[in-house]
Amino acid sequence: MTKLRAPALRGCFCCGESESELTPSRRGFMLGAGALALTTAMGGGRAAAQSADAKPFRIDVHHHLSPPTYVTASNESGFGDPLMKNWTIEKSLADMDKAGIATAMLSVTTPGINPIKPDVARRLCRESNEYAARLVGDHPGRFGNFAMVPLRDAEGSLREIEYAFDTLKADGIALMTSYGDKWLGDPLFLPVMEELNRRKALVYTHPTAANCCTNLVSTQQPVMIEFGTDTTRTIADIVFSGNARRFPDIRWIFSHAGGTMPFLIERFVRNPLLDPKAKANVPDGTLAELKRFYYDTAQTSNKSAMSALAAIIPPSQIVFGTDFPYRTGIDHVNGLRDAGVFTDEQISSIERGNALKLIPRLSS
Repeated sequence: MTKLRAPALRGCFCCGESESELTPSRRGFMLGAGALALTTAMGGGRAAAQSADAKPFRIDVHHHLSPPTYVTASNESGFGDPLMKNWTIEKSLADMDKAGIATAMLSVTTPGINPIKPDVARRLCRESNEYAARLVGDHPGRFGNFAMVPLRDAEGSLREIEYAFDTLKADGIALMTSYGDKWLGDPLFLPVMEELNRRKALVYTHPTAANCCTNLVSTQQPVMIEFGTDTTRTIADIVFSGNARRFPDIRWIFSHAGGTMPFLIERFVRNPLLDPKAKANVPDGTLAELKRFYYDTAQTSNKSAMSALAAIIPPSQIVFGTDFPYRTGIDHVNGLRDAGVFTDEQISSIERGNALKLIPRLSS
């Protein structure tokens, strides 16, 4: 196992120098408090994204890394794609600088440890989390860490949660939306949810394809439909299993604007009318639970997706995500502005302020 250095002190990169020239954008932008209070006087559109002499300020909650041991495991087990396997820290930093991203929260992408044998999963999670912690220490202020756990292994997960938070000083835990054919409201995961709730943990979720649904239609890769659907299934499972109310101190982030949930909102709201068990678990109604969660903008920074999400979820619960290396940061900076859904002040909160509520260390 790789020997771990003590994690370095971490701060906010927004007070440091960028490593490359930034893309043109918003004039007269002031960091700190100014980053949280853009006004319409600063203008809109792509030209307003970031001025050439401004320093990075955005926080990307959906940014992937590929630890070397994870790439090795993917090669041995026959999963993964070239973008994941060819990731480097230099590529991440270059993309962040182009988009004015101060800090990216690192997580391993799908399928996580789903294809990994149980006897290997603990070791792989530990080595991956230690690698991410080294990157956080080596690049002060530029990165945070959502640690991976072997969720189907309750004892192993509890050990890794303790190590991730208490030793590595991780910012949160990263979970897949499903493990095999079990979603995050399943009773199997209750011991882990109890511990996450006790710690008031930030839990970021990333979609994957459940065993049932990896090859349903030959013309469709799982990423096309199943990822959004799996996100929706796990949101529904958390809400209607009663876990949302049972564990109110878990702070959830769901990827890709909540999958298909915004489009299916009428069915979500009506489900307690049709299912007595569901009604007992949402006494304040479905919307009350959904509005407590956070949702990122990764691969959904367009008018259709953001309009649907914003019709249900307040802007205060939306956070900036890019899905790098599968998309670029500047795609999402421009996409949010071109969508025309949010005011400049709301975009500022989405790009930074809302994440600071979840990860306050980034404001120091």
